[in-house]
Amino acid sequence: MTLTETSRRGVATAVCVLVLVAGTCAVTGSVQRAAAETQPDKPNSGRTEPSRTANSDQPVVKLTPSQQAQVGLETAALQAAPHPEQFRAYGAVLDISRITELANSYANAQAQLQTAQAKLEVAKSAYDRTKNLVDSAALPKKEAETAEGTWRVDKAALTAAESQLRTLAATAQQEWGPVIGRGIVERSPAVVRLIERDEFLVQVTLPPGTTVTGTPGTALAQAPTRNANIDLQYISPATRTDPRIQGLSYFFSVPGGSGLLPGMNTTVYVPSGNTYDGVFIEDTAIVRWQGRSWVYLRVSSDSFRRHPISTDQPVSDDDYVVRDIPSGSEIVMRGAQVLLSEEAKSELRGGDDD
Repeated sequence: MTLTETSRRGVATAVCVLVLVAGTCAVTGSVQRAAAETQPDKPNSGRTEPSRTANSDQPVVKLTPSQQAQVGLETAALQAAPHPEQFRAYGAVLDISRITELANSYANAQAQLQTAQAKLEVAKSAYDRTKNLVDSAALPKKEAETAEGTWRVDKAALTAAESQLRTLAATAQQEWGPVIGRGIVERSPAVVRLIERDEFLVQVTLPPGTTVTGTPGTALAQAPTRNANIDLQYISPATRTDPRIQGLSYFFSVPGGSGLLPGMNTTVYVPSGNTYDGVFIEDTAIVRWQGRSWVYLRVSSDSFRRHPISTDQPVSDDDYVVRDIPSGSEIVMRGAQVLLSEEAKSELRGGDDD
């Protein structure tokens, strides 16, 4: 091979190397420009996009202190305290036509008893007078026998009336228990309020295997027609259980204007008799999202994170005691809905960028 051919081949090789290097640089520059074009611009409003953290699946929402003041955001550090524990139970508003029937029957039986007593007294007086006259030969003996027969018939009628009254009293206690049963017999104010529909009777049944310590006292029922809780007043243990549930049952009364009506079913929270440590959460701090209840916890001066809570321990209308929040946590009491809206908008913006 000549020197000239060798030189030509070297020049060709060098040219190829230069072409490959230039092509690689061009491709690398294109990739870098494409990556830069796909990155979204940072917002200039002062609110940053939610960022995931290592210890939570919920995003962090940020608001500057001035923005927090603008929306009226308020927080409070809440401490856990002992609260009465409650069981979720099942309530059914009962038809009390049977109570009305027993009360009326007992009143009629009482009237019949009083009538029988009066007739017996008259018959006994008549018999005594007739017997004295017969003994003095002023009347024939058959007159005394007739008067005695009337007296004995009236005496048997009194015995029957007394038996009827005892039977009705026993029936009332067997069907409704000693408290309501005695109220039917005595026509107590509590039973009169039920009959006159000033109050309704609610049978509350606990889940199978659940028991309460002592007397429940009061309970909370959910109103079916409005977002509120209703106070129930304890009456007595029930004489029968709900066949659908097979748990312990109790009778409670509820005001007639509560929205509950006979035939309705409702969820009831019954005190268990025990206490537990929990944080009291007002309704203004709670937001609903995706079928769950949440509160926002402050994680820094300008950052907040949504935290799920359980609402199985209500204490009043939409207020709850929550166990799964650490004591001393700083909770957003006013402005939680604003944070939820900002979080939702940020998520939508992130989805559009994708």
